[in-house]
Amino acid sequence: MKIAIAQINCLLGDLAGNSAKIANFARDAKKHGADILLTPEMSLCGYPPEDLLLRDGFYRECDLALAELAEQVQGIVLIIGHPHQVGGNRFNAASVLRDGKVVATYHKHELPNHSVFDEKRYFEHGQEACVFELGGIKFGINICADIWEDQAAARAREAGAEVLLVLNASPYHFDKQATRHETLRERIEEIALPIFYANMVGGQDELVFDGASFVMDEQGELTHQLPAFEEALEVVEIKDGKLVKGRLAKVEKDEASIYRALCLGVRDYIQKNRFPGILLGLSGGIDSALTLAVAVDALGVDKVRAVMMPSPYTAQMSIDDSREMVKILGVRYEELDILPTFTALLDTLSPVFKGLSADTTEENLQARIRGTLLMAMSNKTGSLVLTTGNKSEMTTGYCTLYGDMAGGFAVLKDVSKTWVYRLSNYRNTLGRVIPERIITRPPSAELKPDQTDQDSLPPYDVLDAIMSCYVEKNMSIPQIVKEGFSQADVHRVVKLIRINEYKRRQAPVGIRITDRSFGKDWRYPITARYQDDF
Repeated sequence: MKIAIAQINCLLGDLAGNSAKIANFARDAKKHGADILLTPEMSLCGYPPEDLLLRDGFYRECDLALAELAEQVQGIVLIIGHPHQVGGNRFNAASVLRDGKVVATYHKHELPNHSVFDEKRYFEHGQEACVFELGGIKFGINICADIWEDQAAARAREAGAEVLLVLNASPYHFDKQATRHETLRERIEEIALPIFYANMVGGQDELVFDGASFVMDEQGELTHQLPAFEEALEVVEIKDGKLVKGRLAKVEKDEASIYRALCLGVRDYIQKNRFPGILLGLSGGIDSALTLAVAVDALGVDKVRAVMMPSPYTAQMSIDDSREMVKILGVRYEELDILPTFTALLDTLSPVFKGLSADTTEENLQARIRGTLLMAMSNKTGSLVLTTGNKSEMTTGYCTLYGDMAGGFAVLKDVSKTWVYRLSNYRNTLGRVIPERIITRPPSAELKPDQTDQDSLPPYDVLDAIMSCYVEKNMSIPQIVKEGFSQADVHRVVKLIRINEYKRRQAPVGIRITDRSFGKDWRYPITARYQDDF
């Protein structure tokens, strides 16, 4: 008996394209002698379909695509994930396709309703186990969150399952794979069955699915590990009732995994939405430098265009370092002087600003000029503007609406400043592309003379640690203070988080790499009087 895992990159809503890809994987698996092909959760339509799942027509189209796929796939049993409507009830489903027909359908039991998941908004809970037999072996089916709890797996075992096949659309965040392995070992301790874990790969808006599918035997030993961040087909043999060990691909950790997640997220967002390329403002600072490196690695140099827009406060070293970086990479590059526009705006505003001292208003004007220029170039060329702000800036509001926040996709939205430095150093270990001075010089927005970020923010190691505690770990202010931070710093950072929610609501979508980003999994009110723990 041979079971194949298809780790595929689906395009949400492309039923014909996804079906064709699955059929091709099925043909390849059959050529390698596979009897069963296991695909990821919702592989027919892509995941997560979100409010498409509220439309009856979406289910009808999926049903038609499922029937057509069943006719195409012959000589191999296909396990495929799809949405399923029965009467007035809707389910997250997996069907068994065999000899041109749908012979069984399983409905997901556990519906996650936390973090980035909203499945109770769309689906009903399944109740019944689904077990089918092939070659004298009984196979049970679970879907993703089912395996994180004990009941669905236990029901499959009670129904006679000897092997558990699990379809997954498990999104990436830092160190997620270790948690998956640990969770499946807990299930295996309870049910004593081998588990096949097929995970989706690819970018879908803010989510990145890292693949990294795997197989564990009934002792919880890893027998097969597929690579991360790429499509793959793996054929696993069961001989004399035992799994035959296969390849254990290396799954990157730490900076390497985050960097690959960023590249995949950018590549799929641009390609799946059919943008011809990207634009970004290059400042000579580390955030835009890292964004440029990711963009080139994700898309290739021919799809990337960088623009330097110096103001009177831009240091010559910033211009020099930007020129050096684009020369190393071979990126198309322009310099647009914003001084004439800045002067014209100040002249226009001078009657209403008369008698008022210069402040952040003038700083923000410079950022908004740059945003306007980039968006004009985007409109003219069709290329998407990548914003370059990081999570630390999103946390504190250290960013300008309609300025550096103007754009279509935020590459570093969930990457703290300290991780920006780590990732920049990591990228240079693969080949130097970021000039060393960009990494070592004090960070600055360069919107007024001799400005540095720490003029108005705590040191980034302090800021990011407090942010992580409050945003990602959901800790209270007293708990954070007990971690060794000054009460003043904690109150200051939390206040900045609270008062800048209105900016985050207007920020472009960005790649999620932590277990709590400022995206689908962050839902705080803008208007609120609650003062939590003050």
